[in-house]
Amino acid sequence: MRVPVVLLAGVDPDAMAATMVGLQFDLPGTVACRHAIDVERGVLTRTVSDLGGVIETHETLLEHACVSCAIREDILPTLERLARDGRWHSIVAHLPVGAEAAHLCAALTWDTRLARFLRVSAVVTAVAGQHPVRDLLGDDLLADRGHHCAHDDRRGVGEVLAAMIEHADVVALDDTAAPVARDLVRTLARPDAAVVDGVHQLGGETLLGRLHQHTRTEAWTSPARTDALPVVPAEGVWRLDLQSLQPFHPERLLESLERLGAGPHRSRGCFWLPTRPGRVLEWDGAGGQLSIGDHGAWGSRRPFTRIVMTGVGAAPAHLRPAFAELLLGADESAGRTDAEDGFEPWLGPIRKVA
Repeated sequence: MRVPVVLLAGVDPDAMAATMVGLQFDLPGTVACRHAIDVERGVLTRTVSDLGGVIETHETLLEHACVSCAIREDILPTLERLARDGRWHSIVAHLPVGAEAAHLCAALTWDTRLARFLRVSAVVTAVAGQHPVRDLLGDDLLADRGHHCAHDDRRGVGEVLAAMIEHADVVALDDTAAPVARDLVRTLARPDAAVVDGVHQLGGETLLGRLHQHTRTEAWTSPARTDALPVVPAEGVWRLDLQSLQPFHPERLLESLERLGAGPHRSRGCFWLPTRPGRVLEWDGAGGQLSIGDHGAWGSRRPFTRIVMTGVGAAPAHLRPAFAELLLGADESAGRTDAEDGFEPWLGPIRKVA
């Protein structure tokens, strides 16, 4: 019988700690495994405990202080060992602060050997209820708060937390949030995800059941999603769903990325460039931080551009016309499509990805 695993992620240590305690008390017969990365020392600390107290503490020197190394070298082996031990009915895996559950979910879903012993029953994202709007839409970096996962980790707090909320089956606020903050979280979360004030609102049977469905989560978090979005739940939150079958003009996009990417809002989706017609290009931003990357091939699908933007208050009036101006006109040429387009630092050479 496979042991259910509840994955706990977040960017606020206090919110994660409070949620961790709630999970341990709500899930009888569970063992908790907490990992923390000390970037300066290059050390991964593992603490295993149950309601009887701490069972083990261990430090592992990482060749590279990063989440991938932590997952490969200690987190996955420890989860397998605890599952095979037979003493516990479930496992709560407290990931390092700032580490996204998506990486571990994929490993536990597709590794056939691990799948014999473990299954992800729920992904829980812990959110500090006092300031979720600031965390999601502000311009702080994880490194500014000392929560980066590697020396070169320049991720924004908002970008990471938004992705965690979008991937979650349960979003647990550690305190009562203002209505607009809760509505922002609700808008970003998957429509059928639970947004609760503490995990105590959910029973153990729910958390250990089948809340997490990998294909359903992938569909919601995919940059190239095509689904219609649900209605925004409140007037204090705005969302723009900007779509076109046209690509962005490479030169105009490079010169004007900040017109769409800058500002206190969450933006994510996909686009394509005439210089790279076969590639799905990912757009992922929050609070003025923007990342773009190569997501994969379009395959048999027709390329399209879709950027979904979310914020609080009133939507900036310039966003919709800015999006339209960045698109390649129907009768417009983007110039040579076999030359450099300026996006090589982020997307690689055209010849390797087109």
